[in-house]
Amino acid sequence: MSEIILMSDPRVAAVRIDECGDALVDVRGSLLVDDRKHQDSRGAEVHLRRGVLDRVLRAQTLLPEGLRLLFVEGYRPPALQRSYFEQYADELRAGHPDWPAGRIRSAASRYVSPPETAPHTAGAADDLTLADTDGRELDLGTPMNASPEESAGACYTAADGITDEASANRAVLGAALSAAGLVNYPTEWWHWSYGDRYWALATGAPAALYGPGELDASQAGLAGAAGGDEGGSGEQPDRAR
Repeated sequence: MSEIILMSDPRVAAVRIDECGDALVDVRGSLLVDDRKHQDSRGAEVHLRRGVLDRVLRAQTLLPEGLRLLFVEGYRPPALQRSYFEQYADELRAGHPDWPAGRIRSAASRYVSPPETAPHTAGAADDLTLADTDGRELDLGTPMNASPEESAGACYTAADGITDEASANRAVLGAALSAAGLVNYPTEWWHWSYGDRYWALATGAPAALYGPGELDASQAGLAGAAGGDEGGSGEQPDRAR
């Protein structure tokens, strides 16, 4: 896709899902995990579909020496996704009372996916950045989860106006994840997915591999009790995608 296709685009929802049944697995012990989303998700966020995690681990092996991936969020419960989307849409309505409903939905989907097409609810998307060997987060131009309004559009992956260092770091992140088979959501440099509807549309796959689902209660409870084992920067806790 050369154009930016938003999650609200009807072409995304039109992609069929051929659910392959990959389990949701805990990424801790495999990746450096940041806990900034734990307050909202209570442990659900540390899960990904097995096939997605395998590709993220492959991407990590492709990074230059001295760098590693910093994982922030994977699976998101559908109810939480809906809450995020409605909250952001309400903010846009308040700021733009003249916008029709369709424009609000489209603008909201730059930052939070509509619940019916959200890759996070399928365990197919992960929000990632780069860290050094000591776990210090690198500069990628904006805080992760910065909205288009907060960042003046610098959250877009190909945005101009960020430093050369941040641009180079985005390129490193993108090269590794793309080579491992993931696709980026172009309005969010940190959002990468595999096997969801957006991935299928972007790659020309005949169907998505993963549909939305609920995390097993016992998995969610164990993850919530464990918290964010592998530390992290604790940057800004908030919504997004």
